[in-house]
Parts: sequence; structure tokens; C-alpha cells
Amino acid sequence: MMASGGDTVRAVRTYLLELQQSITSTIAALDGTAFLTDVWEKPPGEPLQGSGVTQILENGPVFERAGCGFSHVTGPRLPPSATQHRPELAGAPFEAMGVSLVFHPRNPYVPTVHMNVRMLAATTAGQAPVCWFGGGMDLTPFYGFKEDAVHFHRTCKAALQPFGDDKYPRFKQWCDEYFFLKHRGEARGVGGVFFDDFAELGFERSLAMMQSVGSAFLGAYLPIVERRKDMAYGERERNFQLYRRGRYVEFNLVWDRGTHFGLQSGGRTESILLSMPPLASWSYLHQTEPGSPEEALYTRFLPRREWV
Repeated sequence: MMASGGDTVRAVRTYLLELQQSITSTIAALDGTAFLTDVWEKPPGEPLQGSGVTQILENGPVFERAGCGFSHVTGPRLPPSATQHRPELAGAPFEAMGVSLVFHPRNPYVPTVHMNVRMLAATTAGQAPVCWFGGGMDLTPFYGFKEDAVHFHRTCKAALQPFGDDKYPRFKQWCDEYFFLKHRGEARGVGGVFFDDFAELGFERSLAMMQSVGSAFLGAYLPIVERRKDMAYGERERNFQLYRRGRYVEFNLVWDRGTHFGLQSGGRTESILLSMPPLASWSYLHQTEPGSPEEALYTRFLPRREWV
């Protein structure tokens, strides 16, 4: 079904599976805990068909929960979350594949991170298949460090630079606007880059850009983990981490198009919700202490700004 044929499908699938394995093997070595690997396939007769590999690490010394999933599915009609920018494709059969991850660290000084790269194609009656790409990565600290945000954004910018000077500023702004809790009026974190419905460079170059973003992930995130994972923390920092994780849950369930796409299309719920933290909390009218590191997150890091 993909616009460039079966060989392209196999090549992209191979890249995504190798990316997943590279990331999870590196994280497992850092944490000292193996990922559980769950290979799944949708039962015959369901509208959504396909298979995937869900890998998850839980209760490690560095990562309390780290989930990284690959999926490759086909369906009879695109769900509403996928056609809000492409109304002409409403109801079209589709094929989608991608890798998505969310890592929830144990130490509150290590930020949560999200990364996703994907390819999607749809076919309308009498028309050639339409193929596009999406993805990006973003950083969600509980305690902000300027050098971490700068490093993350510099790595994102470097990954996009070969594809045009406009890509990082465009996708950085898109990320800031997308990962925003409208019902709270606040950003989820310090951002990164995000793009969707992207095919403007032509198939091969758009694919190469998606791959460049995916392959940059470990370089963007691992140095931050290494800097922060052994910092001392106590009950105060842990409680704030759990409170801020609540915001992560709110965004993923209320606003995230990927979560909505998976659930609306009949995807595998257990794999879709691997992004959820193992523990989170909410408190009524939570207040931060003036001048505290917790207040600094709201005043210095969550407001939109240029990091590079």
C-alpha cells in the first residue's frame, strides 16, 4: 500500500525495529535491568490488523518505568485524530508504522522523555497512496537545569540542520504549541521538536529526516541521565515528581493525538498506554514555595523560550 512499494515498507520497518533495539539495549545496559519483550499480533477478524513489539522495563534503579513500542498496522478507515489536517482522507484505508517511547526515571532530577517517529499512508478511491511522516522528541524535567535543556535542543537542531535551516525553528515552535496543557495554561516541559503530516521534501528526503530525528535520540538524552541519575534527593523532591507526573497523564489522555489515534483505530490498549507513569499524584490547589527550585520550574523553564 505504501507509495514506494513493498521494498520501502520492509526498509522502513527494518530501520524502526533496529532503532527500537538500539535504544532498549542501551537503556538496559545503563539501568542494569532487562526489558520485557512482548511480541503481539492483532486477532483475525478485528478491523485493525497488524503486529508489534512492546518492550518495557519496570522497577529499575535508574528507570522506574521505560516503555518503547514498535507497531505496524493496517485499518479500513483513518480515525478522526489522523484527518483533522487532511479532511480529504477521512474514511480512507490506511497503513501505519512507528516507534514510540516514554521513559519515567526514578530520580526526580532526571527528566522524563518522549520520542516518536512514524510513517503513515492512506489511499482514497481512484487515487495514488498518500504517504507522510511524523515524529519528534521532547523533555519534561521536574527540576530544571539550563545545560540539560540547551544540550537537548542543540542535538535536535543538529539532527534537522541537513534538511533546511527552517526545520528546527519550525518544529521547535510546533513542539511548544503541541505539548501544551490548554486546560492548565502551561507547557508540559521544555519542549524539543515535533512534526506531523510531513512530506514536503519528497518521499526519500522526508524519510531521511524522520530517521535522523530517531537516530539522534540517545545522544540527546543519555548525557542528561548520566549527569543527574546519582544526585541525592528526598521525600520533597519525590512528592513533587509524582505531582508533576500527574500533568503528564493529563496531557496524554486529554490532548495527545497519538493516544487518540491508537484508541480510536482499535489499537492495542496495553501498548498504547505504556506511556503512563507507574505512580502519579494530584493535589488540590497545589502551591510552590516562593524562591524554591519547584517554583523555578514554573517561572524559568516551562514558559516558552529559545534554548539555542
